[in-house]
Amino acid sequence: MTTLFISDLHLDSTRPDMTGLFGQFLDGEARSADALYILGDLFEAWVGDDDPSETGAFVAQRLKALTQAGVPAYFIRGNRDFLLGDPYAARCGMTVLDDPIVIDLYGTPTLILHGDLLCTDDTAYQQFRTQTRAPQWQAQFLAQPLAARLAFAEQARAASRARYGELQANGQSETITDVTPATVQDWFARYGVTRMIHGHTHRPAIHDEGHGHTRIVLGDWYEQGSVLRVDADGVALAAL
Repeated sequence: MTTLFISDLHLDSTRPDMTGLFGQFLDGEARSADALYILGDLFEAWVGDDDPSETGAFVAQRLKALTQAGVPAYFIRGNRDFLLGDPYAARCGMTVLDDPIVIDLYGTPTLILHGDLLCTDDTAYQQFRTQTRAPQWQAQFLAQPLAARLAFAEQARAASRARYGELQANGQSETITDVTPATVQDWFARYGVTRMIHGHTHRPAIHDEGHGHTRIVLGDWYEQGSVLRVDADGVALAAL
């Protein structure tokens, strides 16, 4: 049996092909898995569980069918869908996990997380993350009308694109938006594990971090699907 990991699907109404591919994945390969882990950014943006988007409804329906078929689904919130709440998770039948968390994968303790917490060189983002994870900020945001929240999300995406363009122009995009090596080593030591799985950076790879440590980065779903398959014999990172 195999445990599956995916992240950074960034699903929304503008990319119905990827939403459809996700549905096929849930109805196909995922049905025979031990479990499915979604490590954040399932959606391009999530402004509250009251958003009546067709994409959100489709994802909830297909995930619920998967879990009702006996395959547990677990979710870690990402930087795009950190407002995904327990009511929507219940609609999907999935369990929301802490970020980060250590799980046992066929006898190997493994640290799993979205991955943005490892990008500590990006101080501006880390400050924004701290602000938006505060319960008071979230309560105030969710109290706003849906239209205002959707407008805020669009503005935030535009600002993110503009900032990435500036980093590219300054030759900093490859370092600032990737994990900080010292932070990775610190987290291996802090959690006492030899394997780490995360997304967020959109740089799929299996890294030998030295000292017997392995860091696996999941791929995004912008142009194609990406899945990590883990079983008792090892790991395999593949495109769909």
